[in-house]
Amino acid sequence: MNQAISASPRRFNRSEFLQNVRDARPRTAVFDFDGTLWPGDAGSGFMHWTIATRLLPGEATRHILDRHALYNRGEVGEIAICGEMTSIYAGISEKALRESAAKYFVDHVQPHFFPEMIAILKELQASGTDIWAVSSTNNWMIEEGVRELGIAPDHVLAACVAVEDGIVRETILDIPSDEGKAEALRRVGLTHPDAVFGNSVHDLHMLEMAKHPYPVNPTVALAEKSAELGWNVYYPATEG
Repeated sequence: MNQAISASPRRFNRSEFLQNVRDARPRTAVFDFDGTLWPGDAGSGFMHWTIATRLLPGEATRHILDRHALYNRGEVGEIAICGEMTSIYAGISEKALRESAAKYFVDHVQPHFFPEMIAILKELQASGTDIWAVSSTNNWMIEEGVRELGIAPDHVLAACVAVEDGIVRETILDIPSDEGKAEALRRVGLTHPDAVFGNSVHDLHMLEMAKHPYPVNPTVALAEKSAELGWNVYYPATEG
């Protein structure tokens, strides 16, 4: 349940949201993933999955759980924890990580898709819209997941580390979060995407780049910013 917010933005209902996106006719559309196309945090879920399946070794497990607890208490920042939750897999084969990510996605993420969000994404694809995925979750998780949605790996901008000879290394290459999401889009030439969909205040910078910003299932902080900026919001999880 969403907490009370100090300023309430106007809400789209389902038909208004879908019609507004259709009327925008975006040539380019950018989607955040966790919380936007499905509820929850698949990055954290995948971390716990690799612990439960023992893909992540015991020493690494203890370290990342301690760091994640500090993050939950506000003592470690968003960008730092996203980087650590990706680089913690150093020494593991990328093939094993991709296989684990694909299994986790099918079993634990795909069943919880927001149906109308997947429907509008596919409708945009069918109309020729260039679709991009931007996420601070690791790229193995996002790339394996969006394969089912027809989004190519070269259109995924996600947290990633170096891989050498098929083995994951600690070197962080990118952590798209906050301003980093906007920077990642600018690097691929998307300085003013037509439509951006995001759920968190960490998506704010890329939403501000868009001709048509769509806060979807927004957190309290993003809902308050949306009210301030005059953006309509949409809550697919609460629609009947």
